[in-house]
Amino acid sequence: RWIKFEEKVEDGGERWSAPHVPALPLHSLFQLKICLQKGKMLLDLDASNFKEIIDKALSGQPEEAELQPELRERLAVLLLRQPQHQPTKSLPWLLAELGFSRCRGRHGTWPWLLHRRCPTAASLPSQLRNRFKKKIPPGAEAAHVAVGEVEFLEKPFSAFIRLRRGVALGSLAEVALPSRFVFILLGPRAKAKAYHEVGRAMATLLTDELFQRVAWQVKHREDLIAGMEAFLDELTVLPPGKWDPSARIPPPSCLLSPHRRTAAHAPDRQPHGNGDVAAAVDRAGLGHPRSGEELERTGRLFGGLLRDIQRKAPWYGSDFSDALHPQCLSAVLYIYLATVTNAITFGGMLGDATANMQGVLESFLGTAFAGFIFCLFSGQPLTILSSTGPVLVFERLLFSFSQDHSLDYLEFRLWIGLWVAFFGMVLVATEASHLVRYFTRFTEEGFCALISLIFIYDSLKKMLSLADTFPINWQYRLDNVTAYSCVCNLGWGGPEVPVCDPSLLPALSPQPPIAMAGLSRTQCLSRGGHLLGSSCQYVPDVTLMSFLLFGGTFLSCTALKHFRSSRYFPAGVRKLVSDFAVILAILASCAIDAILGLETPKLLVPSELKPTNPARGWIVLPFGANPWWVCLVSAVPAILVTILIFMDQQITAVILNRKEYKLQKGAGFHLDLLCVSLLMVVTSATGLPWYVSATVISLAHMESLRKESATSAPGEHPEFLGIREQRLTGLAVFVLMGVSVFMAPVLRHIPMPVLYGVFLHMGAVALNSIQLTDRVRLLLMPAKHQPDIAYLRHVPLRRVHLFTVIQLLCLALLWVVKSTAAAIIFPVMV
Repeated sequence: RWIKFEEKVEDGGERWSAPHVPALPLHSLFQLKICLQKGKMLLDLDASNFKEIIDKALSGQPEEAELQPELRERLAVLLLRQPQHQPTKSLPWLLAELGFSRCRGRHGTWPWLLHRRCPTAASLPSQLRNRFKKKIPPGAEAAHVAVGEVEFLEKPFSAFIRLRRGVALGSLAEVALPSRFVFILLGPRAKAKAYHEVGRAMATLLTDELFQRVAWQVKHREDLIAGMEAFLDELTVLPPGKWDPSARIPPPSCLLSPHRRTAAHAPDRQPHGNGDVAAAVDRAGLGHPRSGEELERTGRLFGGLLRDIQRKAPWYGSDFSDALHPQCLSAVLYIYLATVTNAITFGGMLGDATANMQGVLESFLGTAFAGFIFCLFSGQPLTILSSTGPVLVFERLLFSFSQDHSLDYLEFRLWIGLWVAFFGMVLVATEASHLVRYFTRFTEEGFCALISLIFIYDSLKKMLSLADTFPINWQYRLDNVTAYSCVCNLGWGGPEVPVCDPSLLPALSPQPPIAMAGLSRTQCLSRGGHLLGSSCQYVPDVTLMSFLLFGGTFLSCTALKHFRSSRYFPAGVRKLVSDFAVILAILASCAIDAILGLETPKLLVPSELKPTNPARGWIVLPFGANPWWVCLVSAVPAILVTILIFMDQQITAVILNRKEYKLQKGAGFHLDLLCVSLLMVVTSATGLPWYVSATVISLAHMESLRKESATSAPGEHPEFLGIREQRLTGLAVFVLMGVSVFMAPVLRHIPMPVLYGVFLHMGAVALNSIQLTDRVRLLLMPAKHQPDIAYLRHVPLRRVHLFTVIQLLCLALLWVVKSTAAAIIFPVMV
């Protein structure tokens, strides 16, 4: 059987083989061509059942090929016999059969024919129940190839029949489908293998998309022969001594589309040389995607913004209805946990950098508010707003500058935010977003790599800081276990009381704790005492456990994400596990942590709605704390922030709106920038962090909403259909962010190393999604081991390496600038 690829019944007749590319003897194609030239051909035949088809095929033969009435009758009886298909059984059915004797398929030239005494497996109910049917796309039709040898024929009989309309032919097909084509080849004995190969050649031809078009449209025999000639023109022949014909070629990961096949073999197309790089790259589908009319200038004030609104308004209703799918639930949980981690991490860093003027609570509230408003009104709601590394760098510098010059940080920041909002409005009015079309892959990849590396660096840095918070007891020696002790000195000359803290002593003290006489560590400290002894500062190895949870979560996320392409379990189970990979990894890690009961650092979620720094309020007043001229001087740093916000926002938007994601609802570059600019006013006036599109989390959001074809031929990879474009997942994520303040009792059970593992996974996935990573790998590979990448066929290797090295140097320069005192010019460097 064939659906794009061939499957054979293995020896023993009990199972179908893995799908593989059919390998045909060249001679069988020449014989098939003779059959089509000399045999019976009926095009657009009107028939309602198989008997009618056979009657018309056997009658009306040319005089020289006229069949005798007796032969015609015997052939009709033979062809109309009830077919018996190879049964397709599920694993439970096969296991249930192990204890029963059952007649088996008789292996011979026709391995799909079962023993005559076996019950037929081709009844219509079994066809309708066939699990194989879900692999077949809607609207598909069946073609039937009947070949064999019979003792009463002296010369071969062949017929090619095309029906005018698809007709259900009962149990003729393995799956209940309308049939369109029938090919028959019967002949005398002793040539069974030749007939079989001709039948395979016909089936392979009918699975070829270009030949199908010809077969559907031909009016004469000559047209069909011309279609076969075109197939032969594309044929690639493997020499017999250079490969094993019994080896099965696995299906490729991607196939050349019919359009590109016809373009590649057009007679006027000249072969390109090494200099024709642009054409070659275009053919390979590697041209840098350019946004279309979204970035065309209208020449009117706010013209681009109005066009964005007109483009997105018709889709607004479907932005909510399209979210009614289980995959969106997985995306909400995944992105919520990632956003919570991001808010806590960057909130903690902002607190350290700004003396808690902005802390974790401000980060939670700001993320929830800004993200909700953006998802509700933006042009690209798949974008996730968050604090980002570059903005954090600028906040740290701004606070240091304020401290050095005795300025009020929040008021100074308010005026910068107001100027940034004004400059942003000017950029929207003048359609400055059209400059996005000049961002090249070089810039996009450098920026995406920088943000991904910040994610990876921050997760590793946080994990390494655990070794300081929970020190490893390097002084522990097993031989000195008798010397370990810890006593409580109450400080008023009384006796030193042994401490009986169960969390400290069982592993260290040779004597059992004295529950009545001893004091716990907490009791000792509450009474004003202090601890004495070599084991008092001992901490169970929380650091090791944290690193195990960190690495385990990262590896689990990666493995479960790739489970979609695993060989185990049905496709539905694999897809479900892959969609919920991150959630499953987090739950498993939390369960392990709970079972072991170690005091690993947990998620700290604020439970009260009050500013982190009690010296500030929720509203920042524009005047009073700083001199009047500060509101004017603020325009200078605001220009730098505007450049940073524009680059950060628009590069992320370009990456998310690439053509390879197959987005259908269009982009909204001007509308997105307007939303970010207006949010700057609110977040600056309330002292909340500034927010911009987060590249890594937004890419993770896109990946979690990938749509793939539900029906794919055996051996064929599911086709990528696009992204589930909607607003509901983003809105749900940010609503949960706001509610998280009241979910502290539940969330505080999640270990921080688990969330840092998710952070590392997101950074690694984003880093692997860019071409730069592939080219860095090429630097380390000998030429003969390099993969057959399309651009390596058309660009000299030294040029590829030069491009990569320049890109890496620019990336290193950005990182150095970001990490030093010169970070104030970081936006300009980007």
